[in-house]
Amino acid sequence: MSAVNTDYSTMVRRCLLTFKPFRIFVAGIGFFSLCFLMTSLGGQFSAKRPGDTPFTMRAEVLGGPESRGVLRKISDMLEVIMKRMDTLSKLGNTTTDSHRLDELSSALDRIQPIGLVERIQAIAQNMSDMAVRVEQILQRSMATNRVKDGATGQCEVPKDPHYPDCPSKVDWMRARWTSDPCYAFYGVDGSDCSFLIYLSEVEWFCPPLTWRNQTTTPTHFPFPKRQAAFRSDIGALLEQVGTGKESLSFMKRRMRRLAAQWASAARRQDDRLRSQWREQKRILVHVGFLTEESGDVFSPKVLKGGPLGEMVQWADILTALHVLGHNLKISVSLKELQGFLGVPPGRGSCPLTGPLPFDLIYTDYHGLQQMRQHMGLSLRKHKCHIRVIDTFGTEPAYNHEDYATLHGYRTNWGYWNLNCRQYMTMFPHTPDNSFMGFVAEELNDTERLSIQRNKVDSMAVVYGKEASMWKGKERFLAILHRYMDIHGTVYYETQRPPEVPAFVKNHGLLPQQELQQLLRKAKLFIGFGFPYEGPAPLEAIANGCIFLQPKFKPSHSSLNHEFFRGKPTSRQVSSQHPYAEQYIGRPHVITVDFNNSQEFESAIRDIMKTKVEPYLPYEYTCEGMLERVHAYIQNQEFCAPEAPFPSANTSSSWPGSPPSPFVLLPNSSALAWASNISTPPSWPPLSALRLLASLEGQSCIDACQSAGLICEPAFYRFINIKEAFSGLEVQCDGVEAEINHIFPAFSVESSECGLQKDPLLFSCAGANNKYHRLCPCRDYRKGQVALCRDCL
Repeated sequence: MSAVNTDYSTMVRRCLLTFKPFRIFVAGIGFFSLCFLMTSLGGQFSAKRPGDTPFTMRAEVLGGPESRGVLRKISDMLEVIMKRMDTLSKLGNTTTDSHRLDELSSALDRIQPIGLVERIQAIAQNMSDMAVRVEQILQRSMATNRVKDGATGQCEVPKDPHYPDCPSKVDWMRARWTSDPCYAFYGVDGSDCSFLIYLSEVEWFCPPLTWRNQTTTPTHFPFPKRQAAFRSDIGALLEQVGTGKESLSFMKRRMRRLAAQWASAARRQDDRLRSQWREQKRILVHVGFLTEESGDVFSPKVLKGGPLGEMVQWADILTALHVLGHNLKISVSLKELQGFLGVPPGRGSCPLTGPLPFDLIYTDYHGLQQMRQHMGLSLRKHKCHIRVIDTFGTEPAYNHEDYATLHGYRTNWGYWNLNCRQYMTMFPHTPDNSFMGFVAEELNDTERLSIQRNKVDSMAVVYGKEASMWKGKERFLAILHRYMDIHGTVYYETQRPPEVPAFVKNHGLLPQQELQQLLRKAKLFIGFGFPYEGPAPLEAIANGCIFLQPKFKPSHSSLNHEFFRGKPTSRQVSSQHPYAEQYIGRPHVITVDFNNSQEFESAIRDIMKTKVEPYLPYEYTCEGMLERVHAYIQNQEFCAPEAPFPSANTSSSWPGSPPSPFVLLPNSSALAWASNISTPPSWPPLSALRLLASLEGQSCIDACQSAGLICEPAFYRFINIKEAFSGLEVQCDGVEAEINHIFPAFSVESSECGLQKDPLLFSCAGANNKYHRLCPCRDYRKGQVALCRDCL
C-alpha cells in the first residue's frame, strides 16, 4: 500500500509541475495560430492586391508549400494537445483512498475550466476549416497573379540598349537581395519578377514592365510655397533642440544668452527686407558629430575644457535659421534622421521613392557619411540640397573623388563631388567655399564705457583650457610675468595641473558669463598656437582685449603638421588665427614669433602702452550673420543645371576685334564684364567680376587679395573661354581643355593656354610654378567679405 501511495504521489507531483506550463503552452499555440491566420488572410481581404505597394507582402511569399505545411503542423499539435488533455481528465477522475489524490482531484476541478476539452476540440475543427479556406484563397490569388504578372521566377530579363545595366543588376539581386531588409520592404521575394519590378519602379536600371499597372504610381504634388516671417521669440527653437546631452544644454544656454541680440537684429533686417518676398524653406539640420554613432566625443568634454567652437557655431546656425522664419527640423540621432528623411528600414541600400521632404539639409562630415549609409542611391540624386558645415574648408582638388585619387589629394574627408560652395566654413579663409560663421556677443554703449573704465592694464588671460596646451611655454610666460599678472581658465579635477606655473592664477573652467567678465577686465588675451581658428579670440577682442598670437615659421599645413594631416585642404596657416591677423590686425591683433624673445618682449611693452576699444567685425554680429545666411538661402541654387557659357551665337554679338565680352578697367590691369553686353543670370552679379592674371606660381586667392579683392569661384564659368586670354593679351599657340585644378591658366615660356574641362575643379586654391592662372575676383562689402557690394 505504501508503494502504491508513493507511485501516486510521484505522478501527482509531476502533473502539478507540468500542468501550468502546459496551459501556457496551449495559450501560446492559440495566439501563434491567430497571428499566423491574420497575417495570411490580411492581404487577401485588402482592397488592394498584395504587392502593389511597398507596405504589403506579395501573395507568392505566403502561398507556397511552407504555409500549408505550417497549418498541418498546427493541426498535429492540437491533436497531441487533445490526447494529453484526455489523459489528464482520466487521471483527475480516478478514485483512490489516498487523501493526496482527493486533493489533486479538487485542485484539477478548480484549475480546469468547465468545457476546456470541448473548446479545444472546437478550436481544432475551426483551424481545419480555416486551413481549407486559406488554401482556396491562396490558389485563387496565385492563379490571378500567374495571369497578370507571370509565374514566379519566369519573367524574362529584358535586353534593352537604353538600360544596359539591367541584366547585371538582376544577377546582383539574385545573389544579394537578402543582404538588406529594405529589398523585402519594397516587395522583393527572390523571384525574377520581383527583381524587375524593383529595378524598374524603385531604382531605374530596368525598363518599366508592360504588364504592370503604372497608374498606381503615386503622383507627387509640389509643396505649397509660403512666405517666411522673421521671428523674435526662440522658445519654440529651444523645445526643438531637446535635452539629454550636455552639448545640447550648452547650445541652449548660448541661445538664451544671445536671444535679445537676435531679436534686435531680426527687427532691423525685417525693416530692410520688408519689400522682398522671402520663401520659407523646409530645412533639416542634422548635427552628425553629436550622434552616438559618431562617438559624440564633445558632450563628455563640455564640462572638462574641451573644444566648444563647433557647438558655438551650430547653436548660432540654428538660431539664425529660426529667426529668419524657416521651417526647421533638428536631428541629433540616426533614428531621427531616418524618420525625417523617410528612408526604408534596413541598411541603406535602397533609395527614397518619394520626393525629398526638405529644400535644404545642413549637416557636417559625420552627418554626410551617415546620410550616405541610410539614403543609398538617393544621396546622389539629392546631394544638391546639402550644405556641409566644415570648419577648416574643402578645396576642389580634394572634393573631386576621381581627381583626388589619381593625383594624391585623397584624404579621410572630402571626395564627395559637391559644388565646393556647398561647404560652409567658420571663417572666410577658403573662398572656394561659402562662409557661414558664428556670432560674438555685442556690447551696448553703457557696457563699452564700463569696460574702458575698469580695464586692468597689467592683467593677461591665457587662451588655453586644457593643461596640455601649457606644456613647454614656460620661457615666454616668464617674460610675460615680468609685466603682467597672468590668469588661466584650465580645467582640473583634484589638484593644480603641473603644466601651469605657480605664478598663474587659475580660475578653473568658467561658465561663459564669468569668462566674459574676466575678459572685460583683462588687457591682453594671449594664444599659445592651439586651438586653431576658434571663436574665443573674437570674443576677447569684442570685450576690449588685445589678442597676441604666435606667427608660424614655416606656415602649418597638411604637408608638415599632424593636426592638418588628412584634412581636405592644402591651405598654409601662417598664425594661430589667420582671420584675426588678416582682417582685423593691429592694434587689436598682434602676431609675432614667440621663439624670438626680443620680439615677444617688445610686443608686450607695446601692448602695455596701447589703448583699444572693443571691436567686433560686422560679419560676426547677429545682423551680419542673418544678412549672409539670407543671401545664401535665397540666391545659391545647386540643383538646377547651369546653362553652358557662352551660349550659342552669343560670341558673334561681342564687340571688338577679336570679339570679347571683357573691357579693360581704367588705371588697372584687371578686366570687367562689358556693360553693353547682356549678362546671363548669375549670383553674385557679373557687374562685380574683375578678371586678372596671377603671377607665376601664385594662387588666385593670393592674386585677388593682392588687388584688394576676393576670389569668386561662381565666376569661373564666365572666364573659362579663349576670349579671356586675348583680353589679357596672352599669346597662345593653342587652347586646349584639360582636367586640372590649376586651369584656366597659361604658360608664358611655352605659350600654352589651357581651359578647365571639369567644372567641379574650378578652384581659387592651388598654384603651379609653370603657370599664371586666370582669376575671377570680385569686390566685397566692408565688414562682410562673403558678399559683394551689389549682392543684396
